[in-house]
Amino acid sequence: MSRKSIEERLAQLEAQRKSLQARLSKDERARDTRRKVLLGALVLHRLEEGRESSADYLRDFIRRELPGFLTRDIDRRLFEDLIGPGKTG
Repeated sequence: MSRKSIEERLAQLEAQRKSLQARLSKDERARDTRRKVLLGALVLHRLEEGRESSADYLRDFIRRELPGFLTRDIDRRLFEDLIGPGKTG
């Protein structure tokens, strides 16, 4: 039975490190996406719920800030009900 050289062992460890790093990055992206979805769901729920002060504040904030945040027309069209058609930042 031959033993692995130090170089082979280091290469194997580096491959394992890269694999674990990729998995960590994937988990972090999934967590970030889930946070964004849940936060968006809360905002939409509050807007639909229609409590006067909080819903009005959110609508004003979204109408003011979202057009400048969105960079693609396809994304702007998703929010036309909130910001109106053709609004840009």
